[in-house]
Amino acid sequence: MDEAHPEFIPEHPQIVARAEKILGYEFTDKPLLEAALTHPSALDRETTLHNYERLEFLGDSILGAIVAEHLFRSFKDLDEGGLTRIKVALVSGATLAKVSYEMGIADCIIFGESESGTDKRGLHSALENVYESIVAALYLDGGLTVAKTWIGRTLLPHASHELANIPESPKSSLQEYLQARRKSPAYRIIGQEGPPHDRTFFAEALVDGEVIGEGSGRSKKQAEADAAAAALKKLGAE
Repeated sequence: MDEAHPEFIPEHPQIVARAEKILGYEFTDKPLLEAALTHPSALDRETTLHNYERLEFLGDSILGAIVAEHLFRSFKDLDEGGLTRIKVALVSGATLAKVSYEMGIADCIIFGESESGTDKRGLHSALENVYESIVAALYLDGGLTVAKTWIGRTLLPHASHELANIPESPKSSLQEYLQARRKSPAYRIIGQEGPPHDRTFFAEALVDGEVIGEGSGRSKKQAEADAAAAALKKLGAE
């Protein structure tokens, strides 16, 4: 659990208070929550002790583990493929953005002038990323139980058997293809370009350290999905 920083006063206390009300949790380390809500376009003028994108990285892993455990315990009749399809659907950018928007998170994201000047066209991606950064902030400030409570209240109710039947994403298709051969894919973001409001990410899909596909996209997840699709084409597994 991170040590609180009472000497560091949030620059947006009203936004932090609004987010705490939505989350149903009061932070000890309020600058941590502010950092989770601060879009990269604002980091040129905002002073934060934590980095939005680093929190997103941590939150993505915590979210995946919590969702996987819930599905494992709740859907005992499904095999690995079915569980994977539900998990992929739940943690997809579309689902996370939808959940964040419905909770009112859009009004809590702190954008910089460059993004505000584009009428916040990156809002959808930001909603997805902020959900993950909030998960990390809750975990760091309150522990695993607090993060689980938030995910259990906002995301897990969307889990259903129907999601196991939706068309597979490139990432889940690649995972199933490789698992049948006792291998597992890994992904690596190898670069990015463009300003915060119009950024393109570049990713690689790897197996045993070998690059089997490359891709790009407006978000890290899109870039990884594009790399997975390229890998499937290369492997002849479309």
